[in-house]
Amino acid sequence: MAKRRKQTPQRSHVYQVGQTRPGFSRKGTEQPARKSGPNWALIGSAVVVVVVVAGAAAYFLGLIPGMGPGATPAPTPRPSFAVQPPSATPMASPLAEPEGDGTTATITTELGDIVIDLYTESAPVASENFINLADAGYYNGVVFHRLVPNFVIQGGDPEGTGQGGPGYTIPDETVVGEYHRGTVAMARTQAPDSQGSQFFIVLSDEAQPALAQFNTYVIFGEVIEGMDVVDEIGAMPNAGDDEGNAAIDPVAMETVTIDRP
Repeated sequence: MAKRRKQTPQRSHVYQVGQTRPGFSRKGTEQPARKSGPNWALIGSAVVVVVVVAGAAAYFLGLIPGMGPGATPAPTPRPSFAVQPPSATPMASPLAEPEGDGTTATITTELGDIVIDLYTESAPVASENFINLADAGYYNGVVFHRLVPNFVIQGGDPEGTGQGGPGYTIPDETVVGEYHRGTVAMARTQAPDSQGSQFFIVLSDEAQPALAQFNTYVIFGEVIEGMDVVDEIGAMPNAGDDEGNAAIDPVAMETVTIDRP
């Protein structure tokens, strides 16, 4: 792999069972050999194929800046946020069940409010990270950029492409609980300690097997009010599997407020 590709952030993603990336194939037409001189038509065709295939691979792997799915809107300029990584550390002895201290988060959207019970005890790192970002106003105006019917809605990327984040990542924690309808968990790449600000909300209990096979998406909350709003967002048009299920008309989180006990 070229060095420049390693420097490009990976797309935070929630993978489904059997999910594949589309490829390209071309059938060439045989040309009669010439006695002398280069076959410029054949060379030109080969160059076009190489460029198309390389561009397609970079597109689907998220390696070209600004080349997200066509339905994703251009990022809105946002102020810088002086938010540091959370001070909490992963629990040495994870709890058996999800548990919180009563802290909740309210996501206000044009469609209504989504209230989340945060699992501050069983997922201290992810919870503190989410709370810090919300308190700083980081999520205000950020959209739910990815909608996968009967699976998840995903948001928290200020770029709206699935490649953005707060400028740092947080350490992995043991997954406590199951991915049922209403579960809120961190989105990530397949690399260790790659979580930042992106998260997803599970739409259906049927998502459990697909998510559990990876078992790396830290569960840090559960929707306790407003699942009808989540469902409405999840049912909105998206660009399809080939373009990462990008939301065509993304719904924004107007504000995210934290209520402590």
